[in-house]
Order: sequence, then C-alpha cells, then structure tokens
Amino acid sequence: MQGAADSNIPDTADSPASAEERPRFRPRPWEHLETPYDVEVWIEEHNRSMQDNIRATETGVGICFTLAEGGDIYMQTSADGAVVLDVTPEAAWVSPLISAATGCETPASSLWILPDDKLIQLIVGLSSLVASTLLVVGHDFGLRRRGMGR
Repeated sequence: MQGAADSNIPDTADSPASAEERPRFRPRPWEHLETPYDVEVWIEEHNRSMQDNIRATETGVGICFTLAEGGDIYMQTSADGAVVLDVTPEAAWVSPLISAATGCETPASSLWILPDDKLIQLIVGLSSLVASTLLVVGHDFGLRRRGMGR
C-alpha cells in the first residue's frame, strides 16, 4: 500500500526508538496508475492508510509525491474539497504538466488550489513521473503564503 506506516515504531517519546531515530512513515515505491479506476483504488487505499495511521488531532496531513526526475509535490485535500498542492522549487519543472492534466492555470506561487474534480486527472497525469510516496503530517501546505500562519 502506498505511504504505509511502520507499525513497529512506538508512539512514546521515552521509548528506545524515538521519533528522531526512526521515521514514523516510510517512502513507498510508486506503482504506475494508468486508468481512472486504478486511481480510485489507490485513493481508497490511501484514505484507509491515513485513517489507520494518523491521529485526528494531527494537522498538515497529506501525501508527498517524490518525482523520479527531482523534487517533491505535497498534496492535501481540504475540508471544502479542494486539492492543495505545494510544489517544491526542485519540482517546478512539472508545473506545465499539472496545468495540462487539470486544465488549470499555473499559479504565481508554488501553491496550487485545484477543484476536487481534478484529482483523478492530476494523479493519472503525474503517475509516470512519480518514484515514491510518503504520508506526511505537520506540513504547512502553504498556510503562511495564504496568510493563515499557525
């Protein structure tokens, strides 16, 4: 499953393997998704993994797509259904593809806000470029840039 947690990692800070010693989540090799059905199955698996491994009190929850040619794209779906992408500078090269796959204009910043109906098109469009995925917590998803700093 994409972005699975390492269930052997203790949750307590005073245990022998602290969070600094061993990551809570580990990168998962990407399996190319070719059809909308493949993407829907991946979304279901991803949602289940998030529900099983992320606490309700955690913020900045999402997934990091590490691109084979360099850079990362952090993705989160918001409460209102928007797809939020935070594209690192090293991944800026993929912006034209995101625009082409979703039909949305490239924003002035590295933060993309896409309608939820673009999610499947986005994943199909990016699929051949992804090397691995990782569940993330604590990412700011551009909150400071949107004027909503923590």
